[in-house]
Amino acid sequence: MNTTAIFEPIGHESLSDAVVAQIEDLIASGILKQGRKLPSERDLAETLRVSRPKLREALAVLEERGLVTTQHGEGTFVAALTGSAMLPALLALYERHEPAFFDYLEYRREQEGFAAKLAARRATKADKERITDILAEDERAWHEKDALASREADFALHAAIVDASQNATLIHMMASIYELTRQGVFYNRDFLKTIDGTGKLLMEQHRELGMAVIAGNEARAEKAAYDHIDFVEESFKLGIERRRREAMAEKRRLLSDSKL
Repeated sequence: MNTTAIFEPIGHESLSDAVVAQIEDLIASGILKQGRKLPSERDLAETLRVSRPKLREALAVLEERGLVTTQHGEGTFVAALTGSAMLPALLALYERHEPAFFDYLEYRREQEGFAAKLAARRATKADKERITDILAEDERAWHEKDALASREADFALHAAIVDASQNATLIHMMASIYELTRQGVFYNRDFLKTIDGTGKLLMEQHRELGMAVIAGNEARAEKAAYDHIDFVEESFKLGIERRRREAMAEKRRLLSDSKL
């Protein structure tokens, strides 16, 4: 991605203040998310048409406000604005505590249904093109049995739909939730194969969700989001039940063998 493309030349107002205002607006709107690296100092100064000293002055203000961080030798990044949703000890507890997964799904179901409904109403031409590209990649990955690409397309689609909602608070909060998902906390695509051994159902659900947003059908998009999360929940429950049966069968086997 060419990150410089999202910046605009600065006018004649106070240059450093204008730079600060533009970057703050990009962060507040959710276009620049936490962890995103800004363009190099040279590229950014050229794009904004400001001197490098003025750019450094603006970046210093943003860093003082806690919006960006500079890593020596690495560059400038958008700061962790929403923080860690949970501390490592709680994450580890949740991984061992299966009922917590259902609370997570309940939260995601409502937020993603809301996001899909808003996205169907507000998605721009660029949003729809992005969703179309992701759906094409998702289908390609399925046909080629590319599990990693399929996983990435999954994350990308959900993020794209939330972005298309144009709700900055929703964008930032769900970015934090999706980071947990990416880390493997709460979500394991293997559970989905309990129902859908080929991954085709999952791909079809993604397509229905994306196409509903593209079509601008709010009710259809909301329902598609709900149906998808309900599918994940059902898969997870079946996975738990399968493991329970396997554990019981193994105990019966061991008991039977001990009597031989």
